Amino acid sequence: MNKLFVGGLADNIQEMDLAIFVSLHGKIDTIKVVRDRATGKCKGYAFIEVESLDDAKNIISMLNGETFKGNVITVKLSEEVAPKKPAPKPRTNEAFKSKRPRLQR
Repeated sequence: MNKLFVGGLADNIQEMDLAIFVSLHGKIDTIKVVRDRATGKCKGYAFIEVESLDDAKNIISMLNGETFKGNVITVKLSEEVAPKKPAPKPRTNEAFKSKRPRLQR
């Protein structure tokens, strides 16, 4: 699966409008328009998943820098961010205590 980032979108964009616009250049699996929770308006970007790398490259080459609904859009491969490792727990004396009692000799 290849994930594309689409930036520069209008705040009133609908998923179906974007799907129709992009699907002319490649087969789309999913679209996620990122919206403000309070207002429901688009934050200006979306993510699109396509199965084929060829479709992804075609969509990028055909739509990057094009005008859509009055805005110039940016289309590029999304950079996956590796999940952060949790911070190590601080060591205390409790952490070193054995869970089983020691035998007295």
